[in-house]
Amino acid sequence: MAGPQALGPAGAVVCGGGLGALVITRDSGPQPADFADVRATNLAVVLRHLRSHAPCSRADIAATTGLNKATVSSLVTDLIDRRLVREVGMTENRIGRPAMMLVLDGSPYAAVGLEINTDYLTAVALDLAGERLLSWRRAFTGTPGQPGQAIASLAALARRAVAKLERENRQVLGLTVAVPALVDADGIVELAAGLGWHQVDLRKSLTAALGDPPYPLMVENDANLAVLAEQRLGDEAGTSDLVYLTGGSSLRAGIICDGRLLRGARGFAGEFGHLPLDPAGPPCGCGRRGCLEAYAGLDAVIRQALPDAALSPSEFGPHVDEIHRLAKAGDAQVLAALTEVGRRLGHGISMLANLINPACVTLGGYFTVLAPWLIPPATAELESRSVAAQCGGTRIVASALDSSAAAAGGATRVLDAIDAGVLPPPQGAPAAR
Repeated sequence: MAGPQALGPAGAVVCGGGLGALVITRDSGPQPADFADVRATNLAVVLRHLRSHAPCSRADIAATTGLNKATVSSLVTDLIDRRLVREVGMTENRIGRPAMMLVLDGSPYAAVGLEINTDYLTAVALDLAGERLLSWRRAFTGTPGQPGQAIASLAALARRAVAKLERENRQVLGLTVAVPALVDADGIVELAAGLGWHQVDLRKSLTAALGDPPYPLMVENDANLAVLAEQRLGDEAGTSDLVYLTGGSSLRAGIICDGRLLRGARGFAGEFGHLPLDPAGPPCGCGRRGCLEAYAGLDAVIRQALPDAALSPSEFGPHVDEIHRLAKAGDAQVLAALTEVGRRLGHGISMLANLINPACVTLGGYFTVLAPWLIPPATAELESRSVAAQCGGTRIVASALDSSAAAAGGATRVLDAIDAGVLPPPQGAPAAR
C-alpha cells in the first residue's frame, strides 16, 4: 500500500492522503476516513515530531514524516494558530539555504493531574513540553469509607490549581485524577481498599463538585498513570516495555507492553500486590491469605522494621523516614526486614519477568527511599526464579520521579491526548465540550 502511514488517535493506521484515505483499525479493518480525520492525525504526527526533534524546520518535518512540503506548511500554520508551535528564527548552521526553525509553544495551555492516596493529596500541572508549572502535596486524613469528604478535598485542590493557572493566562486542557483503586473506563472506582471505597462514581461526583468544568475530567488507576509519567518524564523515558510498581500500602503495577498501556478487559490489570505467594501466609486486606501485599506492602514493611510503631496512614511518611535512618545506621532488625521485603518483591517481579519480559521494573512511591536496600535482594530473587538467562534482560531500578509520579501521569495523559490529535481549537475559535 503506497503512501506515508501514521498512527491515529486510537491506534489506527492512516494510509495515503486526501479524501480517498483509509483508516485501518485493529478491530474493524479498512474504513473510509474523511479529510478531518486525516488532518487531525497529520497534525498529531507533526506535533509528536516536534516534541522529539525540535528545533527543526518544515523541510526537516517533511523529510522525516513523508508528508509533502505543502501539507507540512499548512499543518504548521494550523499549529501556530493554535499556539502549539512557534517560530524561533532562521538558522544558518546547516547545509543549504537558511531555514525557519520551529519549537513547541503551548504557552497558553496546561494539563493537570491530581492524586488521592491514603495519607496525601497531590496536584501537578505541566505545560505541553512536560515542564512543571506547579507541584503541590497536601496531607490528607479522610475518614475511610466516606468518599464525600475526599471528593470535597479533591475539588478544592483542583479549583486552587486551575485558578492559579488561569491567573497566568493558561487554559486547562484536561484534568485526570489518580486513585489507588480498581477503576473502570467510566471513572467508577470499583474498589479502593485503602480508602474504604466501593462502587464510587468519582468522575461524575467530582464533575458535579467542580460545576461541570469546561475541560475533560478523567479518573484512572494510579499505577497506570505513574507508568505513563515514567515513560515520558523519567529516566526510562521511551522504554517500550516498562513496569512501574507503586510503593504504598497497596501494591499495583502500571504496565506498558510494546509501547502500549496494558489495561485489561475492564481496566483492572496490574494488581501486583495480589499475586498469591503462599495460601497459608498472613492475611491480606483483600480477604485472602499470602498475597504479595501482605509481605511487601507498606504496612508490612513498617510492621517488620518497626514492630512497635502504630500503623496509621498519617504516620506512613515519618515511619519510612525512620526506617531509612535506621537502615543507613546499620540497624540489624531493619536491614533484615528490608532484605526480606526485597526478596518478596523479587519473587513477584520474577512472575512479571517470566510472563511479559519487561525491560525495566521501576520501584516507585515510598520504595524509592528504601531502594538501596530493596533492590539487591530483589534482583537476586529475580535471577534465581527467572526462566530466561540474565532474567531476560529485566532490570530493577528506583524511579527517578518523586511521590507525585501518579499526579504527573495524570497530566501526562492529557498531553498524550494532544499528541494523539485531540487539539485545542485555533485562538478565538469556540472550544469543543
